[in-house]
Amino acid sequence: MNSDARLPAQAGKRVIVSVGGSLIVPDAIDTEFLSNFKALVLDKVQEGYSFSIIAGGGKVCRRYQEAADKVTPLSRQDLDWLGIHVTRLNAHLLRAIFVEEAYPHVIKNPTADIETDKPIIIAAGWQPGCSTDYDAVLMAKNLGAMHLVNLSNIDYVYDSDPKKNPNAKKIEKITWAEFRKIIPEEWDPGLSSPFDPIAAKEAETLGLEVAIINGMKLGEFANYLAGKPFIGTVIS
Repeated sequence: MNSDARLPAQAGKRVIVSVGGSLIVPDAIDTEFLSNFKALVLDKVQEGYSFSIIAGGGKVCRRYQEAADKVTPLSRQDLDWLGIHVTRLNAHLLRAIFVEEAYPHVIKNPTADIETDKPIIIAAGWQPGCSTDYDAVLMAKNLGAMHLVNLSNIDYVYDSDPKKNPNAKKIEKITWAEFRKIIPEEWDPGLSSPFDPIAAKEAETLGLEVAIINGMKLGEFANYLAGKPFIGTVIS
């Protein structure tokens, strides 16, 4: 467990949160996760926080891409567009869940100016060539945020794939330069990586801190926001 957690964003500041699609729809839509996530976010809103939440595509995205490619081999760009539209469907689901507190439109361009007094902004995929991780980084840049939380389905980043290497070591804290050495160098539609390599490069340039946290353990997300020790990996 990390022992050096600090409050990443004080009340009144906007927290960027990238929610993996496999948390929203692991097989069927996970209403228990969505209910718990909503409760946590709204509790923090009451404390003065605001959130920009970006929905990923996850397993559903990869299923669409694989199915389409079996019928008609597609370009990387067309595969990306399939994934982007899955993220937009997931984002519309999130916006509906937060309907009273959310900006009324799903943001598709993370660099656009947004004027709102709503505490929650929901966003989705933007354009081919990257994942929603990159969109989240661009939104952080746009809003001047220096901390981003990536809710995934893993407890930690590892030095190698733990599914293939039983001796893989968990990483609690790592620099961007070190992190980029253990992930692919290029983006590929359907890529499974703790953080998109395009996003990682941009985050390093910005000096952005990213916390990778298991979204099925939302208490760890709450601990991170509270500046308490938490289970997860910090990349900075």
